Amino acid sequence: MRIPLIAGNWKMNGSLALLEDFGNAFARTESLSKAIEIVIIPPFPYLANADEAFEGTLVQIGAQTLYSENSGAFTGEVSASMLKEFGVHFVLVGHSERRTLFSEDDAAVLARTRQALEAGITPVLCVGETLEERDAGRIDDIVLGQVAAVLDGLTEAERQKLVIAYEPVWAIGTGRTATPEQAQQVHAAIRARLRTYSESLADDMRLLYGGSMKPSNADELLAQPDIDGGLIGGASLKPEDFIAICHAAG
Repeated sequence: MRIPLIAGNWKMNGSLALLEDFGNAFARTESLSKAIEIVIIPPFPYLANADEAFEGTLVQIGAQTLYSENSGAFTGEVSASMLKEFGVHFVLVGHSERRTLFSEDDAAVLARTRQALEAGITPVLCVGETLEERDAGRIDDIVLGQVAAVLDGLTEAERQKLVIAYEPVWAIGTGRTATPEQAQQVHAAIRARLRTYSESLADDMRLLYGGSMKPSNADELLAQPDIDGGLIGGASLKPEDFIAICHAAG
């Protein structure tokens, strides 16, 4: 039984006031199911405050990225061991914005994944195709290639500790929207690829949908057999919307 996971990625947004609003909103929400996992992923400066704001709630803390080394002369970077000290349980690796804006390739994503695993932090591996790649019919080539680039470099025990998030990059800011059926199709392909490693990996790994999940479409998306949760962007900045999605998952 895969436990649904709802993760809110704030990207470079948020404030101390928003953290307080979220903490208060979750403290007032008593009807959330304990059969789901909830993660808030704020920018680095807010990690300590987030750990305090969500104390006593179901919310866990995640980080948006990490560096591939544990220490050293890497100005501006943050290590897995540092994140661990701030109560971080999850970390994004390979997010589409890290791949495109900061030139992180598959080798860099694998190195970051290994660092997270060594620190006991769950990596959320983000994969997805662009509009050009989708229109060229390269969905499986790109998405499954990104999956294999990381999983092939891990042991079976390490693979079992991952979460994968599918981001249809082509549906972000293009005016085109992924339907639940389109999302399910890619999730099913990822699950089939996992089955080439082992039956248990395919059965147990959680696959999240990262393409503009919101209260109005969460029920339909989460009803798909291979969608086990969401990596939420814009809706994760609104306490009411994010909590509504959590209710849909529970």
